[in-house]
Amino acid sequence: MSLRAGFLGLGAIGAPMAAHLARRGPLVVWNRTGERATEFSTRHRCRAARTPRDLAAESEVVITCLPTSQDVERLLDGPDGLLGGLEPGGLFLDCTSGDPATSRRIASRLAERGVTFADAPVSGGTNGAEAGTLTVMIGGHPDTVARAREVLSAFSSRIEHMGPVGTGHAMKAVNNALLAINILAAGEGLAALVKAGVPARTAVAVLNLSSGRSFVSEALVPERVLNGSWPRTFRLALLDKDVRIARDLLGDAGVAGPLVDLAGTLLGRARAALGEDADYMEAIRLVEQEAGVEIRG
Repeated sequence: MSLRAGFLGLGAIGAPMAAHLARRGPLVVWNRTGERATEFSTRHRCRAARTPRDLAAESEVVITCLPTSQDVERLLDGPDGLLGGLEPGGLFLDCTSGDPATSRRIASRLAERGVTFADAPVSGGTNGAEAGTLTVMIGGHPDTVARAREVLSAFSSRIEHMGPVGTGHAMKAVNNALLAINILAAGEGLAALVKAGVPARTAVAVLNLSSGRSFVSEALVPERVLNGSWPRTFRLALLDKDVRIARDLLGDAGVAGPLVDLAGTLLGRARAALGEDADYMEAIRLVEQEAGVEIRG
């Protein structure tokens, strides 16, 4: 990789993404928890910046991977903010699962500084991040997308240009809303089948040979629910946030979205019941609790 890169946000997905970048070329990292950035820089032989401004001053391309678009926007301002270090001609890639409106606002502010922006959320989970096989949904000008491909290819196997700024985040929000609907529907259906006397593993096997199958039934339920492992890889609170973005997107487009609305309501209820640290697949746990059954096999 020829560009000097700066990466902000070393969470469960961000850290392996940044690790792939560190293998490609010069990298500087920053994280809100400074100890995590220091530990990462030692392990991957890169540099930890003291502030976002310091990171931007050393980087030709800045990549963010934070919980929300608002988190990204907050890093722009102040004496230690990114805007103080960004130089004209720089490239800003936001891999956050964010919202289109804030992305367009960030893009406008950066354009005033001569910095180009693209929203580039990713899909593939922690496994895809570690393997470097994420799918990137990128929104931006074609010239910006062409420039970004070299950087994004470090941790992805597919980079799909969705359209202008904001469309990458729109695509990710709709994808995650459909994921949420599939999780909730699978939990409800499997709970009913188990209570009716169908072994959970048999139900999942038949479902996966039939037209109702999905990524949730084919991969997530067997790997996390049937064996009772319930790993924590992506917070339910973040999926709830993504569904709210999708609800706003549908509303702005004038599209009625009763299924997405209901999924948002149910996820919000699960989040309140299970807590802020619950994993997104634990929405099925609430279904189990309310049905008085366990989906195991």
